[in-house]
Amino acid sequence: MTKTYGFRRMTEADLPMLRQWLQTPDAAAWWGALEDEMQNLAADLQEAGMRLWIVSLGETPFAFLQDYDPHAWADHPFNDLPQGTRGIDQTIGIPEMIGQGHGSAFIAQHVARLFDEGAPVVCTDPDPTNARAIRAYEKAGFARFEQRSTDWGECLLMVAQK
Repeated sequence: MTKTYGFRRMTEADLPMLRQWLQTPDAAAWWGALEDEMQNLAADLQEAGMRLWIVSLGETPFAFLQDYDPHAWADHPFNDLPQGTRGIDQTIGIPEMIGQGHGSAFIAQHVARLFDEGAPVVCTDPDPTNARAIRAYEKAGFARFEQRSTDWGECLLMVAQK
């Protein structure tokens, strides 16, 4: 049976929940310093090129996802991808939901929606050593594109195409 996930736009009221999620060991291993991430996320709520989402299964919110336009910033390291590309980042905030197939499933569902909205390409950029995330992205239809150096470190650029 295919699970259907709910996506609602994140608000400032969600920041305390997101703070808790980013402090879990699995999230903290891959995200930056907590206070820096919280400041960035609060600012991203106001950023026109960003859309932040809370992902739920049934009535239970359990993950954060953002999609963004890499062309909204002249110096973004992925703005060489085709116009209309959307980048994504996400994390599962409830440890018991990790390793259950939810990541690849909700990512695939969101990517399908981005394609329906007209995105020709969706990209993501896991740390090259984050094998769990890379496997989840591959299950969700992403292919390894190339390793890149960015302001936030080394990443494996992965792309999904319509």
